[in-house]
Amino acid sequence: VQLVESGGGLVQAGGSLTLSCVASGNIYKVNTMRWYRQAPGRQREVVAGLTLGGTVHYTDFVKGRFTISRDDAKNTVYLQMNSLRPEDPAGYYCNAEIQVTPNYGCGYWGRGTQVTVPS
Repeated sequence: VQLVESGGGLVQAGGSLTLSCVASGNIYKVNTMRWYRQAPGRQREVVAGLTLGGTVHYTDFVKGRFTISRDDAKNTVYLQMNSLRPEDPAGYYCNAEIQVTPNYGCGYWGRGTQVTVPS
């Protein structure tokens, strides 16, 4: 199983980016999908999560600005980021709880995509 993020880049404050993360490989079912971020010198922190049933969670600092969504036919999760701020730059990482059989699954991580917002 592999997770591959894309969509990062450099954007001015106030701008928008959309990140994508595609899961591929021997997948039986993709359950909860999450986005995390990690800035230099800081711990990785959760940004948003979306369960297979559609329950969404956002951390406080992105509420109202970021939107998580998923396309289960494509095993893909998205993160629409609006009103980007100088404090948002980080490596953004995808995490997914994936079953490879009906009875076995675990969490997988992507390698990240970088978001830069010049201050």
